[in-house]
Amino acid sequence: MFRMLAKASVTLGSRAAGWVRTMGSHQLLVPPPEALSKPLSVPTRLLLGPGPSNLAPRVLAAGSLRMIGHMQKEMFQIMEEIKQGIQYVFQTRNPLTLVVSGSGHCAMETALFNLLEPGDSFLVGTNGIWGMRAAEIAERIGARVHQMIKKPGEHYTLQEVEEGLAQHRPVLLFLTHGESSTGVVQPLDGFGELCHRYQCLLLVDSVASLGGVPIYMDQQGIDVMYSGSQKVLNAPPGISLISFNDKAKYKVYSRKTKPVSFYTDITYLAKLWGCEGKTRVIHHTTPVTSLYCLRESLALIAEQEIRLPTITTVTVPAGYNWRDIVNYVLDHFSIEISGGLGPTEEKVLRIGLLGYNATTENVDRVAEALREALQHCPKNKL
Repeated sequence: MFRMLAKASVTLGSRAAGWVRTMGSHQLLVPPPEALSKPLSVPTRLLLGPGPSNLAPRVLAAGSLRMIGHMQKEMFQIMEEIKQGIQYVFQTRNPLTLVVSGSGHCAMETALFNLLEPGDSFLVGTNGIWGMRAAEIAERIGARVHQMIKKPGEHYTLQEVEEGLAQHRPVLLFLTHGESSTGVVQPLDGFGELCHRYQCLLLVDSVASLGGVPIYMDQQGIDVMYSGSQKVLNAPPGISLISFNDKAKYKVYSRKTKPVSFYTDITYLAKLWGCEGKTRVIHHTTPVTSLYCLRESLALIAEQEIRLPTITTVTVPAGYNWRDIVNYVLDHFSIEISGGLGPTEEKVLRIGLLGYNATTENVDRVAEALREALQHCPKNKL
């Protein structure tokens, strides 16, 4: 109808000066936005922040492929290939492996909404913003949250975690593998075995690390793990990857209460993604073109086995304002980097070299940009 009206306005010419048009007994009181009459303009930038990252040409091309129905056999085949790709990059054989139609935050909620019930004891490794977010979500569920708080830049030892397990007897432990707000990698060897001795499940956030830092879900005894699409995988943001082993699946399927979210209910998502046999049950419309892109990014990982550090945190030099540096690099070099997040806010610069962006050329470009920024940005001499 709006297209018909727009076409009619061109035909009417000067008579269309009064833009109000009738639709039955109603009038269009809001005019067509003038901005939408212009071509879409997107700047060319080298994305060296903590994510999203630039898309590989093959991934960009996948996003322009034809749309197909999300419940057609061809789409099911693509979804099956994606599941196999996730199992590869996670290094797991878990049948309950799938994609969540939402960013990494949505995957975090999917894990917590399904694993925790009101009153459950939840132990959280809080050494940056993602532990803080996990704790807040769990509090909203009604879990009994116990935070192991660390200063930015620190990680957890087996002894520290065992003390928390012995004291709080949690059903679930949360650790962030790649804490992007501080630039710290959390060692994971031995933590799965330790958790299982205390009848506790291990949940790992690998959003900022997957594909850049080695991680082996099954061998390291990780019960639930999730990651995002927009970082090292170089796929568009808005979808995430998640996997549950049999122990975690049992916890989900033996709940006394339903998860607080229907959208992220794993018992439904498992049926949509064919994790319980060949019969698939519709739950929501999956982001078809984003899945095309993810499929290709997983294929590139399988072909190239890219395993590189992902995000470097650099302390803001004394006397400088981090915003001045970030803005200078963007305005003069068209390079996007980021400041700190959560406990590192205003303290560090975060520079991402994520997958396709991890090249010597890009390192040289950002180093030159930072060198010039320090020469031109104002510095407080006090």
